[in-house]
Amino acid sequence: MRKIKFIAALIFIAGLQSCTKDLDVVSENPRVLSPDDLFSTPEGYKQGLAGVYGNLSLTGTGDAGSSFLQGIDAGTSQFGRCLWYLQNLTTDEVVWSYENDEGTRELNRNIWADGNPILLGMFSRTMAEVAIANEFLRQSTPEKLSTRGITNPTDVANIQTYRNEVRALRAYAYYNMMDLFGKAPFVTESDPLNFQGPQYNRQQLFAFVESEMNAVLPNLKAPRTNEYGRLDQAFARMVLAKIYLNAEVYIGQNRYNDCMTQCSQVISAGYTLNPDYLNNFKADNHTSPEMIFTLQSDAVVTQNFGPTTVMCNGQVGSLENNGAAIGVGGWGGALRLRKQFVQKFDGVDYDFDARKTASGGGPRTLDITDIANRNQGYILSKYSNISSGGVPGSSSTFVNTDFPLFRLADAHLMYVEAQMRKDGATNGSSTTNADATSLGYLNAIRDRANGYDFPDFSQNQITLQFVIDERSRELHWEGHRRQDLVRFGLYTGGTYNWAWKGNGQNGIAISNNLKVFPLPAQSIAANPNLTQNPGY
Repeated sequence: MRKIKFIAALIFIAGLQSCTKDLDVVSENPRVLSPDDLFSTPEGYKQGLAGVYGNLSLTGTGDAGSSFLQGIDAGTSQFGRCLWYLQNLTTDEVVWSYENDEGTRELNRNIWADGNPILLGMFSRTMAEVAIANEFLRQSTPEKLSTRGITNPTDVANIQTYRNEVRALRAYAYYNMMDLFGKAPFVTESDPLNFQGPQYNRQQLFAFVESEMNAVLPNLKAPRTNEYGRLDQAFARMVLAKIYLNAEVYIGQNRYNDCMTQCSQVISAGYTLNPDYLNNFKADNHTSPEMIFTLQSDAVVTQNFGPTTVMCNGQVGSLENNGAAIGVGGWGGALRLRKQFVQKFDGVDYDFDARKTASGGGPRTLDITDIANRNQGYILSKYSNISSGGVPGSSSTFVNTDFPLFRLADAHLMYVEAQMRKDGATNGSSTTNADATSLGYLNAIRDRANGYDFPDFSQNQITLQFVIDERSRELHWEGHRRQDLVRFGLYTGGTYNWAWKGNGQNGIAISNNLKVFPLPAQSIAANPNLTQNPGY
C-alpha cells in the first residue's frame, strides 16, 4: 500500500505516561481504544504497530495542531521536525527567520539551555516512542496472544514480526537519545508503567542499541520486501552503521570495520541511486529506489507540521514568492542558507551539479547580517511538493513529500569515510587513502549529480575534509550535519566557524559541552535518577 494508515491507532495507550513522567501521554480522542479492546484481534495488533510508527510522524489524534503530550505544543514536539532542528538548524546549513518562535533563536545561535522547548519536545517525543513500544511488547507476548484466543500460526508469526520491528524502533529511539543527549532514562517492557528508569550513559545505550539491532536483524524482513513505511533489515543495518561510524565519539572505540560491513550489506541489498537526485525529495519520493526508510508525510491522512512541510514552505523566498514552483503557499522566507554552506558548491566542478539548488544574487545577499531580514541569505529549492511527473501535491499547506531518514547515498559515504579512517586517515590530516571501492562509490554519487558526465576522482583528490564537504553537498537538510561536524571535530571550538555560530555574526568558538544537548529541566525534575550534562 502507498503509506501506512497511522490515524486509526496513533495512540492506543489511553492514560499511559511517558517514561520520563515529565509529560503525561493522554488520549485526546474518545474513539481511542483501550489495550484490551484494540488487541482483541490480529487486525488490532496491526493497528497497534501503526501507532508505534505513527508517533514518528504525527503528534496527536486530532488535527495538525493536536498533541497527546500534555503540556507541550505540537509544533515543538513533532519527532522529525525536532530532529531536523537539532541536527541542521544548529549548524552551518540553515537559519530560521522567525526567532520569536519558541526555542529557535537559541538553536540558530548555539546558545541553548535546559529550558529550551524544542529540546523538551525531542526528549519527550523520543521517550514517548519508547513507552509506546514497550506497551506494544507487553501486549503481544505469547501469553497475551493465547489469553485472547489468537492462536492461528500465521497470525502469531505476523505479530512476532511486528514485535521485532517495534524492538528496532525502540532501539532507534535510544540511538537518538545517545547521540543528542548522551544519556537517557532506561525502561523496557519488563518494567511497570510510570517506572522512573535508571540513567543509562552512552556506553550503556550503545551496548543496548547494538545488542537489540543484532538480535532482531535476522528476523526482520529482507531489504525491500516489507510494505512501504515499515522497516526491514536495511534499516537495522543503517542504525548499526551509524553507531559504528560514531563509536569513537560515543564510546571511544574504533569500529570502522564494523561500519563498512554494515554499509556493504545495505549497498548489496538491491537499492539503487535514483538517476535524478532531486526525485528523492519530491511528492512521490516513496517510489525512489534509493529510499531505505522515511518518515511519512501525506497531506490528507497524516497532516502535521513535520520536517518536509516545514522545509517546503520554508524554502519559499520573501523576494521570489516561488511557492508555486514548490507546490506550497510558503511561509515568507522562513528558511535561508548560511554562507558557508553555499560556498561548498563554489568552483567549476559544481556548475552543473543537480544538488546545487541554492539561489540568490541581486538584492538577495550571500551574507546574513540580520537574521530577521528575510531578504538576506540565499534560499534553497531541494524539497518539493510536486511529483517527479510534475503533479502538485493534494494540498498547498501540508506536503506529500516523505522525509528521507536513511537512503543509499548515505551508506556509500559512510563506507568511504569508515574505510579511510580504518586505514589511517584522521581529522585534519591530508591523508589520501580512499581505496578503489570507496572511489567507485564517490564517483557514482558525483556522476549521478552531474548527469552521468563527470570525470572520475583519483585517489589524490580525496581527503577526509573532502568527504565531510561531500556529505553536506549530498545530504544537506536531511538530519545528519550536526552529528557529522561533531565526529570531525568541527562543531565546537573555533577550528571551523559559520555565520551566527555562538551568536557571532561571523561565528565564534563554542564550548565543548555543546557537543551534546542538556537534558530538559522538566525531565530531570520528574525523574530523580537523571543528572544534567556537564556545562549546563
